This record gives sequence, C-alpha cells and structure tokens, in this order.
Amino acid sequence: MPAFIILIFRFFRSLWQGMKDKDFRALFLWVLVLLVLGTWFYARVEGWSALDALYFSVVTLTTVGFGDFVPQTAAGKIFTIFYILVGL
Repeated sequence: MPAFIILIFRFFRSLWQGMKDKDFRALFLWVLVLLVLGTWFYARVEGWSALDALYFSVVTLTTVGFGDFVPQTAAGKIFTIFYILVGL
C-alpha cells in the first residue's frame, strides 16, 4: 500500500511540474476538452449516464476499445469516427 501512495504522489507531483510548461498545459487542456465533449455527446445522443459516457470516451481515446459500450445511433457512429481521428 505505501508503494501505491508514493506512486500517486509522484504522479500528481509530475502533473504539477508539467503544468509549468506551456506546451504541456495546452496538450492537457486539449485532452480535457476532448473528454468533456465526448462525454457530453454520448450522454446526450446515446442516452448513457455521464460515467458510462466518460468511460467510453477514455477507452476510445486511449485506443483500448473494450467493446462493452457501442454507439447505437448513426450520429453516434459518425461522431465516433471523427472523435477517434481527432483524438489520435
């Protein structure tokens, strides 16, 4: 357990240090915007809960693609195509 706490501490410390770099901040903001946009879209169009929509957005942008959630509407499928391309 102490190793996990140290890992979390180092992660947030690195994140804090990274925020001092202009390019890192821009990339971090871009990722947040993409996650918020995807979460909003999937919750609204597909009718998923906010947590399910966020989960799908993260899984999609990290190219993991478990397949447990799949867009059912045509709009959702088209958005997902562009969402993946922009996210890459």
